[in-house]
Amino acid sequence: METKDSNNAILLDGDSVTLIKDLKVKGSSLVLKRGTVVKKIKLTDDVEEVDCRINGSSIVLKTCFLKKI
Repeated sequence: METKDSNNAILLDGDSVTLIKDLKVKGSSLVLKRGTVVKKIKLTDDVEEVDCRINGSSIVLKTCFLKKI
């Protein structure tokens, strides 16, 4: 299976993506704003999720909210 973003572009380890929607982080008061650039994503076993680091925190994001740069 291939991991794809919201525009059906194939995502690979180390790609950079942007958020297409404001996202609230569960268990935190942190809100990730639309347009935030996330660099060096890591693919997970689930094709609908990627692992990344934002502001020093490791976060798992759904691919339906990402757009490849």
